[in-house]
Amino acid sequence: MPAGCVIGVDLGGTKLLAGLLDDQLRVVRRAYRLAPRSDDPEDLLSLVAEEVRELLETADTTVTAVGVGIPSLVDRRRGVAVSTVHQPLDGVPVRDELQDRLQLPVALDNDGNCAMLAEWRAGGARGCKDAVLMTIGTGIGSGVVAEGNLIRGATGAATELGHMVVDFDGPLCQGNCTNRGCLEALASGSALGREGQRLAGQRPGSLLARMAAEGTQITGQHVTEAARDGDRAAREALQRVGTLLGVGIANAMNIFNPEVVLIGGGVSAAGELLLAPARDEARRRARPPSNGARVEAARFGAEAGMIGAAILAREDLP
Repeated sequence: MPAGCVIGVDLGGTKLLAGLLDDQLRVVRRAYRLAPRSDDPEDLLSLVAEEVRELLETADTTVTAVGVGIPSLVDRRRGVAVSTVHQPLDGVPVRDELQDRLQLPVALDNDGNCAMLAEWRAGGARGCKDAVLMTIGTGIGSGVVAEGNLIRGATGAATELGHMVVDFDGPLCQGNCTNRGCLEALASGSALGREGQRLAGQRPGSLLARMAAEGTQITGQHVTEAARDGDRAAREALQRVGTLLGVGIANAMNIFNPEVVLIGGGVSAAGELLLAPARDEARRRARPPSNGARVEAARFGAEAGMIGAAILAREDLP
């Protein structure tokens, strides 16, 4: 694709982040909104189109394409969302719908693949032939590079690491996933919020308990903020979720033998409060030499999906 600006869109379970990026992949402008709680895919498509148009209106140069990452298994040949846990997109021809609305070429992929693409091309996995990324947000997205290739699988459904089972009799998973004991059910941002809410009831003097007494429905973000303020209950919640995340990381190490495992998404803002227990548990459980892989924060954090979607637009479209 010729040099010029592209727009990257990352649609998550609860938010939408879009960015206008120049030919050096520098973010020129951002647009952020909460994703609507709706069972109608039209609401989501309209939101994406509105955010892109907002960026188009402020662009002082030609925008050549749009890349979109969605929390769904994607049939890339047809541009269709095949199966989605957190959004009502099953069977929706997302690529064609957006191209019709925007009158621009649109590239579509899973949001975890987009985030991995960003980290592989320009972030924490740059120069690696084998790498794993997990994005910890409402759910757990993931992407894998193996032997120098981004792994998508036979039908675009590969490397759904958030839905590996780590507890056979564990809690029901989230959204449209009917499995039990998935890593996502135990170590996502949503799981962190639930753990924080549970500990709020058991630690009456904690900051989390005060939040709950004020009527706050505790989220992963609340837990992270309280932990940064030194709240012991919040730090305990992050310790537990980080340890459970480490079980999933160990599985990924044993399966893929990566050079690095990157942790991104909104919950990665907790830094070493999450990463240290995850790293320790992963190294304890994974077999050598795979347990020697680095476990680090993703360079682009919560923006990896947006930046990767922009890269996708550059690399996928003629």
